[in-house]
Amino acid sequence: MKRVIILLITGLFYFSLHAQQDIFQPKGIESPVVNADHTVTFRIKAPGADKVLVTGNLNSEKAFANISYEMQKGDNGVWSFTTQVLPSELYRYHFEVDSVRTIDPGNAHVIRDVANISNIFIIEDGTADLYKVQQVPHGTVSFRWYESKGNDKNRRLTVYTPAGYENNKDKYPVLYLLHGVGGDEEAWLGTGRSAQIFDNLISQGKMVPAIVVMTNGNVVQEAAPGKGSNGLERPNFMLPHTMDGKFEETFQDVMDFVESNYRTINKKEGRAIAGLSMGGYHTAYISMNYPNKFDYIGLFSAAIGVRPGPTPPSYIYKDVDQKLTQQKENGFKLYWIGIGSDDVLIYKGMQNFRKNLDEKGFKYEYLETEGGHTWNNWRNYLSVFSQKLFK
Repeated sequence: MKRVIILLITGLFYFSLHAQQDIFQPKGIESPVVNADHTVTFRIKAPGADKVLVTGNLNSEKAFANISYEMQKGDNGVWSFTTQVLPSELYRYHFEVDSVRTIDPGNAHVIRDVANISNIFIIEDGTADLYKVQQVPHGTVSFRWYESKGNDKNRRLTVYTPAGYENNKDKYPVLYLLHGVGGDEEAWLGTGRSAQIFDNLISQGKMVPAIVVMTNGNVVQEAAPGKGSNGLERPNFMLPHTMDGKFEETFQDVMDFVESNYRTINKKEGRAIAGLSMGGYHTAYISMNYPNKFDYIGLFSAAIGVRPGPTPPSYIYKDVDQKLTQQKENGFKLYWIGIGSDDVLIYKGMQNFRKNLDEKGFKYEYLETEGGHTWNNWRNYLSVFSQKLFK
């Protein structure tokens, strides 16, 4: 009997050790290392490789573009590269080992953008302090399902409620925040760092506490890939009905759910809508087709005038001049436009849109920054726009 017990204990110990084998793996190479002077060193062990690159927005002079840098092979097959001094920002990167894309095995912090997985790191003491978790009161992020009658399905969205929402009976204004092509209801939470931005701005007294609703603009989806009944489907960049008017036509379903389930200020002055790229396109058309719903409108690198193919027949895109004139006459408190000067995809279309607004005497605020069609700009635009709301 004693021998049986010893064998049983030994077997359980072996099973436990085997089941937790990842915990007991030897410590890997440290990468990336943010040095005291704000240079960053990357390392990866690839003894059999002929060429290894690190790719990302890692140039302080061109911090909005992905650039590849050759890494140098050292002792024991460890490749390394050290950047020049980088400004405070959130950075994305990946490795390419003999032309095969891979994440950094030394960095557990990864993020998905469409179907690509990249590592991230933050350089503090500046702009990126707004993008990191600070010791401040934190809001709550919830994933909610709502009935979209217009799309004949239940759909998922993300809701941020500010710190203290659960402990009072106050009513709050609402910001509807829309993503770009290939994104979903998780995009602004991930690379966009929206929850951190809201927590930090609200705690600093720079943003009025608000409910923020982050939608899924792909109406053929129930939810982000892997979060709906279709299972672990592969993310796609451009889906059917993405920019054909269907999302705008059925946006009232989102608003009905939010205003029925949260304590909201159900007046024009209590609503804002903003979006990046495709989401900016959606924002422009939603705001002009729901002209008395929103007092605050934000277009971040809005993809106006660049939709592939002919304009869809949806009523959403008809009588634009008349709708803009009506929107102007109804009045609003803020129409805000931001775009990067190097945004070759969007720039011309936005300038044509601005010209149309100018001819109508349509008042708006305009911010042109360096860089292109990137999350660096969109995080910045969200930070600026959020501080102007509901005041």
